[in-house]
Amino acid sequence: MGKRIRSVQAMPNPVRPPSLQVGEAVLRAVLDAIPARVALYDRDRRHRYVNRAYADFVGRAPQEVVGLTLAEVMGADTYAKVESFYLQLRPHSARALAGEASRWEGWLPFNVENRHAYATRFYFPYRGPSGAVDGYFVFARDLTELKRSEALNAAITEAALDAIIVADEAGGIVAFNAAAEHCFGLAAAAAIGRKIGDLVDCAALRTIGPDRVLACGEDALRGCRMEAAALRADGTRFPAEVAIAEVRLPDRRLFAAYLRDLTAARAAAAEIARQREALLQSEKLAALGSLLAGIAHELNNPLSIVLAGALMLEEDLEAAPLPELARRAERIRTAGERCARIVRSFLAMARQQETQRRPVAVAPLVEAALDLLAYGLRSDGIAVTQDLPPGLPPVLGDPDQLHQVLTNLLTNARQALEARAGGRRIAITARDLGAVVEVAVADNGPGVAPDIRRRIFDPFFTTKPVGIGTGIGLAVSRGIVEAHGGTLELDEMAAGGGSRFVVRLPRAAVAVGAAAADGAAPGALLQGRALVIDDEPAIAAMLAELLQAMGLNCDRATSGRRARRMLAAHDYAVILCDLRMPDAGGEALHAWLERRRPTLRGRLAFMSGAVMAEGTRALLARTGRPLLEKPFTPRDVRELVGRLLEGAG
Repeated sequence: MGKRIRSVQAMPNPVRPPSLQVGEAVLRAVLDAIPARVALYDRDRRHRYVNRAYADFVGRAPQEVVGLTLAEVMGADTYAKVESFYLQLRPHSARALAGEASRWEGWLPFNVENRHAYATRFYFPYRGPSGAVDGYFVFARDLTELKRSEALNAAITEAALDAIIVADEAGGIVAFNAAAEHCFGLAAAAAIGRKIGDLVDCAALRTIGPDRVLACGEDALRGCRMEAAALRADGTRFPAEVAIAEVRLPDRRLFAAYLRDLTAARAAAAEIARQREALLQSEKLAALGSLLAGIAHELNNPLSIVLAGALMLEEDLEAAPLPELARRAERIRTAGERCARIVRSFLAMARQQETQRRPVAVAPLVEAALDLLAYGLRSDGIAVTQDLPPGLPPVLGDPDQLHQVLTNLLTNARQALEARAGGRRIAITARDLGAVVEVAVADNGPGVAPDIRRRIFDPFFTTKPVGIGTGIGLAVSRGIVEAHGGTLELDEMAAGGGSRFVVRLPRAAVAVGAAAADGAAPGALLQGRALVIDDEPAIAAMLAELLQAMGLNCDRATSGRRARRMLAAHDYAVILCDLRMPDAGGEALHAWLERRRPTLRGRLAFMSGAVMAEGTRALLARTGRPLLEKPFTPRDVRELVGRLLEGAG
């Protein structure tokens, strides 16, 4: 047992038959050529033979390694750092020295800096001429690159954002990465062994079975992406994109399914579509606002003439009664006032201004909304009833915005009744509930289906045909009401069927006061001089007639330049100037007065039929001057003149 094995290189070389010499050379060539490290150790664990691959691994020539222990090959300092690891391998060499073969696999350090290798080591006993075990062979196969590749692939698979599922030819799941666990809500241990078709409803995956692989063929898989429905552990289904790759192994075939959850992508696409639609509707509303502002401006000037003329005619007829003529004047005034309310309703809906809350009476709001929609309601044969108790307390809110809410509710009710054959009715009711005032709009149409009751207030949700509804009316209305501290709800039990929408708004702390007293009563004569500046001669003439009836001497100017010459030459108690004129409008005149006639600045009031024009509200806020909004009535003019004269005094 103490006899050492002589190294192949150190053995004497007696004369041998040529065939034996050829055999040893061939053996050496074979050992040097194989892709494995081979070493022969004696019983003292000293190297007696190493092949070329082993010598290259330790970085020495073969003859420099023979006769040395591993510690001597590595160096004492380095071996001391890894000795504990190599001592763990001693049982394998001991088994080989005892005549048994052994196998070990793992990371093998040669030094602690950078020489690590993953290897499979096979230990075999070496028997000498006597048949006794004189040493042992170690065959080490380097699997470093393979192991690194496997580790890299495993890391990529586990870190992948997409679900990766590997199935065998029978469709059984054999691998399930972390993303798949998150996507399906299923642990890998619970998924492995299940059929992949139970989780992913995909035609290509359903064809995987014990008797067939893929009916669609290999070419159909290459680069193919499919959409499928997938099933989570909780039973919910979700859309997914699936790509399938085939993995060929010597003994079997595997199929890797790369699956991406499309839920978020679909939701994002839907949100983009919704926002695109919202932008389109916003652009439509902006264009509508500009159109309404232009129409209102064109109508306001002639309406001012109609209203003021009719009222002046009525006042004249009071002194010399002519009943038939008085009735005609009243009809003209009533029609003009209705036109004016409709125009102002257009402007109120088109304005984009800050909320201005004040006590608002409910009855005028309802009247204004019905005026706006009167033609459509009448032509559709809809009977409208009102139950508005006298003495109903006012609500606190912005009249323009609340008018918009009532208009939307009435419009929806009218459209809901279009499919009804006959007996179309809309009922508007109001009642005092103490802290709030309730206003309800009910119709006897088809009503709202139970399955969409929760969605009718969602933005852009509509049951109306394309081109009829935008789906924003109820959403905007509820937003307005809630911003006022109130509620807008669909009544679950509408009397007689149909729909009933209920608005509840906070009651105003103070009642709506009586209309402000005229600045000057129709019969009270004033003294002083007035200047009317308007590029429309008819408007200027009407205003001049009104002012002269009030006792004021009145001059007229149809241009800013003409007005400046008159202002430079005379003092005026009242100056009424149109905001927009071709040569120089109200803003330019105000600036001129500040420079040249500052004492007259406080006697200036603007006139405009285009309050939607950009910069108008900013100008009024900056200058602090009052506005006479067209169309106006004699009462409006008297009140304004009274305020101007009071301020000047």
